[in-house]
Amino acid sequence: MKVLIVDDSVFICKTVARIVEKEHPDWEYKIANCADDAIALLENEPFDYFTVDFNMPEKDGTHVIKAAKLKYPDAKIALLTANKQQAIVDKAAALGIHFIPKPDFTADLIKFIGE
Repeated sequence: MKVLIVDDSVFICKTVARIVEKEHPDWEYKIANCADDAIALLENEPFDYFTVDFNMPEKDGTHVIKAAKLKYPDAKIALLTANKQQAIVDKAAALGIHFIPKPDFTADLIKFIGE
């Protein structure tokens, strides 16, 4: 399996990567710190799982999510964000993806990558 971790926070990226490594040492992952980098990666490499932040500079995470859903319709996607407004939760539901709130996301992430 292969995971694309998308977040402008280096700390969050490293935390997600550590969780993936611990839970699934045989999985691969890539990190993108902005939407444009993530879209470039997913256009050139297959991914099975995506964790995507919502609030990022220039473009929000929905750009990545829509591109991922088009390219990999069977991929599992989670919106991993500190933006807990109901509108964002509803947007995740409308997109058919998981919503995982920060900052205490470890248990939810482990459950997500265990599916």
